[in-house]
Amino acid sequence: MDLHEKIRTLPASAGCYLYKNAEGEVIYVGKAKNLRARVRSYFLAAAQVNAKTGSLMREAVDLEYILVANEQEALALENNLITQRKPRFNILLRDDKTYPYIKLTLADRHPKVFVTRRVRKDGSAYFGPYFPGSLASRLVDLIHRNFLIPSCKVDLNRYHPRACLQYYIQRCLGPCVEGLVSSEAYAQAVRDVQLFLEGKSSELEARLTERMQKAVEEMQFELAAKLRDHILTLHQAQHRQRIASAEEEDVDVFGFHFEGGMLALNLFHMRAGKIVDRREMFWEELPEIALTEAFDATEPGSEPNLEPDPDLSSEAAPAAPDLTNFGMPAAHAPQGDAQPLTFSAAAFLSALLKQLYLDQTYVPRNIYVPVDFPDRLLLAEALSRRLNRKIEISAPQRGEKRSLLDLAGQNAKQSFDQRFRILQPSLQAIQDALQDALMLLEPPQRIECFDISHIQGAETVASMVVWEKGAMKNSSYRKFKIKTVTGVDDFASMREVVHRRYSRLQQEGNPMPSLVLIDGGLGQLHAAAAALDALGLAAQPLASIAKREEILYLHGQEDEPVVLERRSPVLHLVQKIRDESHRFAVNYHRKRRQMRDRASELDEIPGVGAITRRRLLEHFGSIQALQQTAQRDPEALTAVVNKPTAEKIRRFFAARLDADAPSHLVKITTH
Repeated sequence: MDLHEKIRTLPASAGCYLYKNAEGEVIYVGKAKNLRARVRSYFLAAAQVNAKTGSLMREAVDLEYILVANEQEALALENNLITQRKPRFNILLRDDKTYPYIKLTLADRHPKVFVTRRVRKDGSAYFGPYFPGSLASRLVDLIHRNFLIPSCKVDLNRYHPRACLQYYIQRCLGPCVEGLVSSEAYAQAVRDVQLFLEGKSSELEARLTERMQKAVEEMQFELAAKLRDHILTLHQAQHRQRIASAEEEDVDVFGFHFEGGMLALNLFHMRAGKIVDRREMFWEELPEIALTEAFDATEPGSEPNLEPDPDLSSEAAPAAPDLTNFGMPAAHAPQGDAQPLTFSAAAFLSALLKQLYLDQTYVPRNIYVPVDFPDRLLLAEALSRRLNRKIEISAPQRGEKRSLLDLAGQNAKQSFDQRFRILQPSLQAIQDALQDALMLLEPPQRIECFDISHIQGAETVASMVVWEKGAMKNSSYRKFKIKTVTGVDDFASMREVVHRRYSRLQQEGNPMPSLVLIDGGLGQLHAAAAALDALGLAAQPLASIAKREEILYLHGQEDEPVVLERRSPVLHLVQKIRDESHRFAVNYHRKRRQMRDRASELDEIPGVGAITRRRLLEHFGSIQALQQTAQRDPEALTAVVNKPTAEKIRRFFAARLDADAPSHLVKITTH
């Protein structure tokens, strides 16, 4: 059954859908209240124009779905599937930081207490999470010193010959050795720890006071002194808790800054009215689900919608500021009739909050986000049901709550600068350093870099990439098919490419670059120099970078190569340009090979012409993916061709497999 036929059979029920590529990998997971309506919306003409939807549907060849009882269950299932499968078209939480809990292993014969970041259903009692993270360790240390419950890895379900050092320094009751502590005394200490962690201070103090008085009556003064110290510690903990407490409730506050395709997010944890911790998260490359096309905010109903969903709540949201180019420099803003891609805060926050909160045992009562998003009410309701208490997710627009959001946003901007700007030298500093290192007459404004790619001389190609004023200039990239060289000759290939490039530059009257950079050693450098000399450009600055040694050779000073420190920003820049030219050359070489392979393989299929071949390869991506689809699910081919042609393709690949099978097999019969 092909993709279109599957869609026609989808039920109009709540559930999750999983798009797969030709290799059977899940590339996108989504949820819907109405599966049929949601999935059909991906095939609308308007959806195909959208960057994310268009890219997704070009790769998707199969669809699976899972039915659930309602949209609440679909929300939870979607989060679990994204966490397990990590589809590349979904937004994924890169920061795996979680806050610690204190675990009391009540299911063990002799329970232990220790810090953990994973909450499991194993019969243990979990307390937390604790903000900041060090608080959990401090509390466990207090428990060791006062209640003598261990955190060791020793198996306490059996007895051992002797106790460890912790027992002798009076940090453990010694349950590992028979006779050191009775089961009743150990159970009593565990109960004290449980009351302490549950915050039942009054009950715990009453128990400790009663036991202290009994110890005094029995003239066990050492024990009475220990119990007295426990009570004093409990009083101190209560006093600190009263100082930190306030009427304000627990709140999580989000702020973000997006610029140049990179994102920094700050999450403030406020507990009892005080900011107790801040969490920073960064994304250097966002998936296309977080991008949408720019829109005119003055037109009603023109807001970006990455996943067209007729089932979304129609509740009117408060007016939010125009975030079309939120945090983007003016150079990235829409100009003229162009529709560039920009950041969709709503899609990003919707995906992020699900991954942050749906699996947590503790969620604050209030969550403030800077932008409203479609699943806000649904997510709040799902969290409230799971935790059996009211959880509110809101996007405040004014007042003190909005001030908190602005504060988080300002800190996110600062985090962005520290991560992506301040730690990087300025463009002028890099240009000056590069000028000094390569002894150029002036700071370089434009660098052109060349690389050769081939496999044993077959399909030899070359690439040229351009760095200009601090960034790679993709529009100026060039690729070359080697015309005059046969066999394996990198030097001659480099000479041909450099000559072709700069002879044309001379003919067009365009200026030469500040530096010509060659990917290779002295041989490639001299070949490029010979081409420049033939054009009368012997004075052109020319250098090469050797792959293994990572040293720079300057034309005219080959005996004194430039050796830069491994952490030098100049070396990093040159490596970045070199690697980009290598990547561009390899990609072009791969395409040339694919074109050759396509001509030699698909031409043999009767009834498959040039247009059909192009459509098949564009849809499935490669010959290998097409072959796998034909073997596993030939019906999926009907998404591109009709059934008779699909059957021809299936038979072609089946026959080729039979031809490739070993012919020397011997049939063995038994009697």
